[in-house]
Amino acid sequence: MGVAADIIRTYRTPGAVVRHRIGPGENEGGALVTLMLACGLIFVAQWPRLSRVAFETGQEVQMLIGGTLLAWLFMMPLVFYVLATAITALLRVAGGRATGYEGRMATFWPLLAASPLWLLWGLTSGFIGQGPAATITGALALVAFLIFWGAGLREVAFPRGR
Repeated sequence: MGVAADIIRTYRTPGAVVRHRIGPGENEGGALVTLMLACGLIFVAQWPRLSRVAFETGQEVQMLIGGTLLAWLFMMPLVFYVLATAITALLRVAGGRATGYEGRMATFWPLLAASPLWLLWGLTSGFIGQGPAATITGALALVAFLIFWGAGLREVAFPRGR
């Protein structure tokens, strides 16, 4: 099944989709691609907001985009790798059975699955500006990520029927 179909399915059954994306064997390249695609989409989601900030403040939009590029495509992948490793270690201490790869996929996939909401947040921030609509949209994206992440971690660390 394709990535877009799995993203849509994640909104109904996040744990099952994470298990499906992990597959029968480890594919570390697939995990990296998932993370980089998610970070890339979140980076693109920032463009409307950055354009608005540049217009309102007189800053150069290229400088703002360059800083955001550095953050989302170079720094955040490292942050998510460290976060996935730490969470997997904590789950193993708590009696979970997740491998390092499963913990990484359970962290990276929810980020990609929530990226459509991050794109919506970027559009809202860019066209409407800061306010209740942008706050609600951003909170919705964050909550979706946290729900998907929790369901994925539960699926890999404490699987039912395995």
